[in-house]
Amino acid sequence: MINKLEIFKNAHELLDEPEVQALLDYCEKLEDDLINFKFEKENNKELIMLDMIKEVLKGCSALEKEQMEHDRFGYESPNYQDTITNLKSYIHEICRINKIWL
Repeated sequence: MINKLEIFKNAHELLDEPEVQALLDYCEKLEDDLINFKFEKENNKELIMLDMIKEVLKGCSALEKEQMEHDRFGYESPNYQDTITNLKSYIHEICRINKIWL
């Protein structure tokens, strides 16, 4: 699944448009519906949690890659590296404690 904000990575100014905001809200609702559908279909919260954790980790990795590109090309960007690293560490630790292997 592609990160919906990644679609606008070369046109951040479009994110301020009301139509784009409506589209992103709609995407978020569809993602919630998909999670609910998976739960109803599988009736297994663990599978849903694994799916959500995997998506968070993919998002973190994408942000790390984007940060490296900003650093490489000298673009100014927010410093979210520590936040991402801490989030990934937390997820891996919780998975280890609960014996969830990704």
